[in-house]
Amino acid sequence: MRLMGLAAIQPEPRLSRPGEGRKIYPHPLNGVDITRVNPVWSTGVTYIRMREGFVCLVAVMDWYSRFVLSWELSLSLEIDFRITALKRALRRGRPEIFNSD
Repeated sequence: MRLMGLAAIQPEPRLSRPGEGRKIYPHPLNGVDITRVNPVWSTGVTYIRMREGFVCLVAVMDWYSRFVLSWELSLSLEIDFRITALKRALRRGRPEIFNSD
């Protein structure tokens, strides 16, 4: 598979570090007691470096079991691959809370 035109999609270094003087808020799910499968799911997109650029990976995961319910790869950050992963995960259950970045 050739990955053309992906050199522009690159994560910048240290993106998760807060800027100087920025207030850091606690995560809204800190302290939530999750005692069974399905009440909380999360999703996130990350980049995977390939020889000729990057691919984007999205995963939907159950917080209690840490089981990956579904995942998709894409050559772009268009929304379709994220919706596909979510629809596939929803075949397995319905979370009460869906956390995303």
